[in-house]
Amino acid sequence: MTNLYDVKPGELVKVASAKLKDKISKPDYINFVKSGAGRERPPSDPDFWYIRAASILRQVYINGPIGVSRLRTKYGNAKSHTVHRKHSVRASGSIIRDLLQELEKAKLVKNTPAGRVITPEGASFMDKLSGEIKK
Repeated sequence: MTNLYDVKPGELVKVASAKLKDKISKPDYINFVKSGAGRERPPSDPDFWYIRAASILRQVYINGPIGVSRLRTKYGNAKSHTVHRKHSVRASGSIIRDLLQELEKAKLVKNTPAGRVITPEGASFMDKLSGEIKK
């Protein structure tokens, strides 16, 4: 049986984001906020919410149990300063927290005292998508 380790991450995230459009809802504020303090503008991709959700679901599958703080570090970037060198800046915790809550409502992720872990339904969802990509 194939799993997400057998396919390229970019392909899996693209297919998963298309499937997640039916399972999770996009908040109204996402079109107006930046994805972190290190960014200059809000995301220009209209499917940013679903792509980030698929990417976070993949990260929870691989690294779970995982929390918002580690995901903020993972999705952060280097902020450009005028004179000084670039410094790393963490991503927005609100966006990641809201995505994890949406994935919990869809029963793909569950919250434990150690952090968020993937549910059997979530693992099955990702493995089925990996099988479709592999064929």
